[in-house]
Amino acid sequence: MTSTAATTSVSLDITVDVPAETAFRLFTEQFDQVKPREYNLLSAPIAQTVFEPHVGGHIYDRGTDGSICRWARVLAFDPPERVVFTWDIDPRWQLETDPDRTSEVEVRFVAEGDDRTRVLLEHRHIDRHGEGWQDYAAGLAAEDAWPLFLARFADLTHEPSA
Repeated sequence: MTSTAATTSVSLDITVDVPAETAFRLFTEQFDQVKPREYNLLSAPIAQTVFEPHVGGHIYDRGTDGSICRWARVLAFDPPERVVFTWDIDPRWQLETDPDRTSEVEVRFVAEGDDRTRVLLEHRHIDRHGEGWQDYAAGLAAEDAWPLFLARFADLTHEPSA
């Protein structure tokens, strides 16, 4: 896995040994296994993270008490090439309700053969979050943030159901 941090974005990539269609499907359909449960804005533990597979859908956490936290909006859903969603979480790890103060995450799936896919993740426009965005960007690039998400995703591609 490689990682770079630009002024207003964090970019990472990883290569997995599955076709692009499988990589896209695993990332979107099993996002519940990609996102760590400890990243939680709810007052209850997370029972499930849901990725609604269509433009206008949301990514949200459902708590064990039935509560819901919608923390992303799906902007593009183009299987098996890419998905784009907003990041509606501010630098204080609170929900951001102003769409002009949210960033975007684009994940692209590039076939490098029949059974190999390069997955490129770009979390961009982090500066839209306002004060403290530079430290926020550094945090998003840290090993326990996007690199952890991608490592968990790579683990999914090694499971027999992949």
